Amino acid sequence: MRSACAWVSERATLVRIEAGRIEEYAAELEAAGEGQSDPDPADPVTDVGDADREARAAFAVCLNAINFGSGWWPTIRKRPGHSGFFTVAAGVAERFRERGPWTAAELEGIDAAAVAAVLGQDLEHPLMEQFAASLRDVGAHVGTDHAASFARLADDGDGSAPALADLLAGWAAFADVSDYEGRPVPFFKRAQLAAADLGRSAVVALTGLDRLTAFADNLLPQVLRVDGLLRLDPALEAEIEAGRLLEHGSPGEVELRACAVHAVELLAAAPAGGLSPAQLDQLLWNRGRARRYKALPRPRCRTTAY
Repeated sequence: MRSACAWVSERATLVRIEAGRIEEYAAELEAAGEGQSDPDPADPVTDVGDADREARAAFAVCLNAINFGSGWWPTIRKRPGHSGFFTVAAGVAERFRERGPWTAAELEGIDAAAVAAVLGQDLEHPLMEQFAASLRDVGAHVGTDHAASFARLADDGDGSAPALADLLAGWAAFADVSDYEGRPVPFFKRAQLAAADLGRSAVVALTGLDRLTAFADNLLPQVLRVDGLLRLDPALEAEIEAGRLLEHGSPGEVELRACAVHAVELLAAAPAGGLSPAQLDQLLWNRGRARRYKALPRPRCRTTAY
């Protein structure tokens, strides 16, 4: 992932990393102190921390299996005061608290109607069937490959965050590879995030969390763009500012994600740094929830990758 994103960054024509800003920006992030204590962006509505290990593992995997749809967020029914992601997370958390976690068998038979009921959304919304398909894939893999146990799945990574992410990346539910000039560019945003969340929720002790890359979505490039670390071709910037959807796999969309990942790698390696790429990702994701970043149109793409 690192080498592919660096390769794209070297060839990118629509997105450019402001290399001269790296050290200054790394120092700014370090001084801000955000992310040092690994803060949890979740609110109490999405908390299942009191659940047992199996339920916490199921929550981390199931939520990340459907942690996509940002291009659709303006069209879903949001809970008051909640973003699209937190609306989905709150629905899943309530289901877990009230009825227990989904079992692998339940997930294998889940349909769009069941997902819509849990999330409080219209059955006809395209995301509902996409979410259901992803959850069915999770149920099939957990049931067949991991003794129908999400905790067993977490253990089958042998204590390695990269190995666990690699395991999940092989599932259709977590597929996330783009093509750029004929070369596959893996991102695996949700597979890596699921592995990190399994570690953060104390489901399993994981080594190698510092070897994960940033979790490339549309918010990370937005924060780096607003903060002046990414410079965009005027035509691409105009598309974003006009609120037009980007095509998944298009050069501009791939460059946005790849350059954001590589920029975070450069920030992590800067002398003024001190945070891992995953820690920087969480810091920047939290930063992106501020009004300054939400007030401006962000890149949007209707994809199951993010």
